[in-house]
Amino acid sequence: MKSHCPPSPAASAVPSSDPIPPPQVTYIGSASAEAPYLPLPLMLTRVAAGFPSPADDYVEQMLDLNEYCVRNAPATFYLRVEPDGDSMIDAGIFPGDVLCVDRSLHAQSGDIIIAALDGGFTVKELGFVDGAPLLIPHNVAYKAQPVSADSDFEIVGVVTAVIRKLRRGKVRHDRSD
Repeated sequence: MKSHCPPSPAASAVPSSDPIPPPQVTYIGSASAEAPYLPLPLMLTRVAAGFPSPADDYVEQMLDLNEYCVRNAPATFYLRVEPDGDSMIDAGIFPGDVLCVDRSLHAQSGDIIIAALDGGFTVKELGFVDGAPLLIPHNVAYKAQPVSADSDFEIVGVVTAVIRKLRRGKVRHDRSD
């Protein structure tokens, strides 16, 4: 298995010649080593996903997303999943999501990783078969992809968080009353 430094994440991903193309990701940028502390209220009350429950006015603590998502800022960067990247939807990773990736973590079996494979980037669960890496999708439409010994393969980093906006674009509030 040849290991190499992956091409710059800013470069466009080159599709693999494998029968199942990996979802492509676009480099967004690195986390600042001096990320500003921006605490926002984290409510004590949990939200019901079924029937509504009365809301309490109690703040459990302040939550800073940089502190929550980023363990090692100099080694962390963000990627956006391409619009057609659907191989990880059953893991809760959807097209357009932003992935927080930590390059300093040692990837283990079961981790969701960003991998450079034969000139392209992919997001998959890492597994192993007879000591060789296996890239596992989380969508029944895709098959696991063994990494051959002659592949250019490198684990770029471990996905530590998924960020998703539920309302995309600008919201216009028009009221006639």
